[in-house]
Amino acid sequence: MTTAITDLYPTRGATETAVPRRDPVVWSAPGAPGPISAADLQGYEHDGFLAMPELLTPAEVEVYRAELDRLVNDPLIRADERSIVEPKSQSVRSVFEVHKISEIFEALVRDERVVGRARQILGSDVYVHQSRINVKPGFGASGFYWHSDFETWHAEDGLPNMRTVSVSIALTENYDTNGGLMIMPGSHKTFLGCAGETPKDNYKKSLQMQDAGTPSDEALTAFADRHGIRLFTGKAGSATWFDCNAMHGSGDNITPYARSNVFIVFNSVENAAREPFAAPVPRPAFIGARDFTPVR
Repeated sequence: MTTAITDLYPTRGATETAVPRRDPVVWSAPGAPGPISAADLQGYEHDGFLAMPELLTPAEVEVYRAELDRLVNDPLIRADERSIVEPKSQSVRSVFEVHKISEIFEALVRDERVVGRARQILGSDVYVHQSRINVKPGFGASGFYWHSDFETWHAEDGLPNMRTVSVSIALTENYDTNGGLMIMPGSHKTFLGCAGETPKDNYKKSLQMQDAGTPSDEALTAFADRHGIRLFTGKAGSATWFDCNAMHGSGDNITPYARSNVFIVFNSVENAAREPFAAPVPRPAFIGARDFTPVR
């Protein structure tokens, strides 16, 4: 018998709605041990993100960047359904489930500098809800429009609560000109339920160009006026942790300088995916995991 669960965050209805967050941001008890300082945790709770100037050493960056290059240039990987191809250039844009494809990236997921911070923020064991490498080469690679990841993960993957954290680790330098990550600080405290039904197999389109789950211009303007916009720059090896409900996006990269990163999403084992809240069927497991084995 399946236990019914209350939908705390309705979305994909007839109209756009905004409701206050009903979940904690930091789930661990005050003073719980972990690699994040109390001051940084407080900042994460307030802003919805934590920027780290150096998570990986330059030598480590070279290892991961070489592995990224190997994967995106492998014809077998390109042909795999887990690879997303840039519509204009036909080059590989993202490779999903990279921690299962590559032993090198699988080791990064288990690195205590990475998974330890996720456990501290979420207050429990965690599993990988999604992993991918993103390649944003210069001269025209397209960006990602403004969105809250949780809106999609709730609607299409069935995550019931906001108990999920992402980390974007730079493998090339993030300048203020090459399509870097932008976040609206404090936006994670409000859930924006988007208007419109979820199309069948929406993921096939949304991974190239977001449509369903996209906020209105009016809502984005109100959010930006209230919260402002922070652009993240930094050397290769820097990292940005951010809450699942933070409103974020990135612009096109028309510079000559590539922007590539590895992106890992950790979800609490106590927040395992259920049936989608606003989609006909769950997305494929390589996008929204159905294996809830804790990272060890």
